Amino acid sequence: MLSDDHVNEIIIQVENVSSGVQSHPSSNQIFQEKVLLDSSINMVSSISDIDVIDSQTVSKRNDQKGNQVLRFSTSLNESMSQTLHSLECMGIDTPGSSHETVQGQKLIASLIPMTSRDRIKAIRNQPRTMEEKRNLRKIVDKEKSKQTHHILQLNCCIQCLNSISRAYRRSKNSLSEILNSISLWQKTLKIIGGKFGTSVLSYFNFLRWLLKFNIFSFILNFSFIIIPQFTVAEKNTLQFTGLEFFTGVGYFRDTVMYYGFYTNSTIQHGNSGASYNMQLAYIFTIGACLTTCFFSLLFSMAKYFRNNFINPHIYSGGITKLIFCWDFTVTQEKAVKLKQKNLSTEIRENLSELRQENSKLTFNQLLTRFSAYMVAWVVSTGVAIACCAAVYYLAEYNLEFLKTHSNPGAVLLLPFVVSCINLAVPCIYSTFRLVERYEMPRHEVYVLLIRNIFLKISIIGILCYYWLNTVALSGEECWETLIGQDIYRLLLMDFVFSLVNSFLGEFLRRIIGMQLITSLGLQEFDIARNVLELIYAQTLVWIGIFFCPLLPFIQMIMLFIMFYSKNISLMMNFQPPSKAWRASQMMTFFIFLLFFPSFTGVLCTLAITIWRLKPSADCGPFRGLPLFIHSIYSWIDTLSTRPGYLWVVWIYRNLIGSVHFFFILTLIVLIITYLYWQIAEGRKIMIRLLHEQIINEGKDKMFLIEKLIKLQDMEKKANPSSLVLERREVEQQGSLHLGEHDGSLDLRFRRSVQEGNPRA
Repeated sequence: MLSDDHVNEIIIQVENVSSGVQSHPSSNQIFQEKVLLDSSINMVSSISDIDVIDSQTVSKRNDQKGNQVLRFSTSLNESMSQTLHSLECMGIDTPGSSHETVQGQKLIASLIPMTSRDRIKAIRNQPRTMEEKRNLRKIVDKEKSKQTHHILQLNCCIQCLNSISRAYRRSKNSLSEILNSISLWQKTLKIIGGKFGTSVLSYFNFLRWLLKFNIFSFILNFSFIIIPQFTVAEKNTLQFTGLEFFTGVGYFRDTVMYYGFYTNSTIQHGNSGASYNMQLAYIFTIGACLTTCFFSLLFSMAKYFRNNFINPHIYSGGITKLIFCWDFTVTQEKAVKLKQKNLSTEIRENLSELRQENSKLTFNQLLTRFSAYMVAWVVSTGVAIACCAAVYYLAEYNLEFLKTHSNPGAVLLLPFVVSCINLAVPCIYSTFRLVERYEMPRHEVYVLLIRNIFLKISIIGILCYYWLNTVALSGEECWETLIGQDIYRLLLMDFVFSLVNSFLGEFLRRIIGMQLITSLGLQEFDIARNVLELIYAQTLVWIGIFFCPLLPFIQMIMLFIMFYSKNISLMMNFQPPSKAWRASQMMTFFIFLLFFPSFTGVLCTLAITIWRLKPSADCGPFRGLPLFIHSIYSWIDTLSTRPGYLWVVWIYRNLIGSVHFFFILTLIVLIITYLYWQIAEGRKIMIRLLHEQIINEGKDKMFLIEKLIKLQDMEKKANPSSLVLERREVEQQGSLHLGEHDGSLDLRFRRSVQEGNPRA
């Protein structure tokens, strides 16, 4: 058998012989080279023939190896003959030849499109001297540089773009990793989701999402409104008593907290310094903040709607994903236990959804529940109307009440009553679940959200009417500051009531359920009531950001405290939901309620304030103007006289100041929303049909298997002798297989002995 060492020796001999050929060899040298090559080829063929003969005498396996060696020797003979032919035809081995021959041009043309590595290997394998190889490489490089000179610039641009895209992807991945590592409360949210499920987790995710809004709003206001005002602010001469934290009056009135403290002059330090118009900065900063919130809400709604309603994997059971997709990067014991809890909770949620979807009720049960739903809706609507009427009459007489009572705590009457209503009425709504008895917990949460949002938004609407029609037209010295103080007190009182309910009310409920009335047990977390508290507070912040620019900072602190207080109360006083259910679509509904009617109502309120109300004459950045919007009108008139800013004037008059533009924009948004909704409905139908098809195919297979079993039983009963013959055939086949297995083992043993001991 021809070994690899023999082949390498032959190749080395050929290379040595070829390297000995000079640029102008003689005919004797050429003849000697051919003789030497023929002798080496004959040696290879003779060795291969000997190996073939030996392989035929040894075994069948060695015969195959001999054939492989024979094929190798044949291919080597052919390659040798082709090499000799090319040597003769190219003119390299004959006197007076050059690279300009036809064969040389073909060789150069074949080497040019190769890569540098392949080209070096091909030139190295050529049977030439080192000097000829160097010359050939230089010629090929020169020809390649001529052909590819005009492509080099394009390749450089492509390489630059590729490097930029790679750097962008790497920076994006590293930035996402950094953001995930510094994400707020990531570990706490995993613990909550593992113990209480995604339904309770949706509340804390929504709270964190609102916190990001307030952080952005505070940074914007602090950068463009508060810092410039600090540069021209006068020293506050009022005395701080500490009561201002609850009432919002007194010392805080002459600070950057309220609208009335800001100047209406243009800030300029030095004669040559840049000017800063405080009117434009105030209105543009508030407008930029609300515009950013508007588009963020739209984008978030679209993203969650696409992920939770349109993608089909949401409606699949997802059991296979949970069971067969374990994250093997989780190695710590605590992380593994937490992952197990998350998986078990998600499996229970999926199974509960499947069970609840398949449950059906009789006609009498449906009629009874429909009657209970109607009664509950009538009672809840009546309670909401009564509460709104009480708030309306209290707000109408609030100014007269404050004038007759000089006690500083009298200003807390309206916020106290409103906070009591917001705390007590949702608890009454939550008791309706004992009568309604919804099969799916998601439907119960939706109904409670609708009832609570109707109550809270109605109360906010009445308060806005009171501020814009009673306070703004009352002739007070600085009515904008009064509205800001009312909103601050409402926000603070609602926060205090939430803390008291978390640490006192829920704690007492746990004591009663665990020790006094054990049949009640631990309570479940009321998602609807707690979410509506967040939406109510955020609505007040958006309304008051014009009258109190520091409200986002105050809300930011409150949300931090609220998260930890709710987390502690959740772990101590609540139990996981008795009916597990997936809340993946709840976040979309929360953001939709925050957008409509909350944020749209805020935009309407601020639009009326800016376009219809007259600012105070003695305070605020817009003092002395007939309307707030006149600061924009005067700025546009100033820009219209400057040719370089005419494009700003065109944008304002044709887009921002045009009713038709906003009408078209609203129409486009509604059309896109309708299309997404139709896509979601179509995919729901498609997924349901596919599920039914899978179930029917399974039934068809079971039917065919049963028929096949019956036919086999009938054949066995009709021909019992065939069964005996089948058994005999099986036994014979088994014995033959055993014999073959033993023979193969014996043959393997013999071969191993022969290989280990050649004499044997």
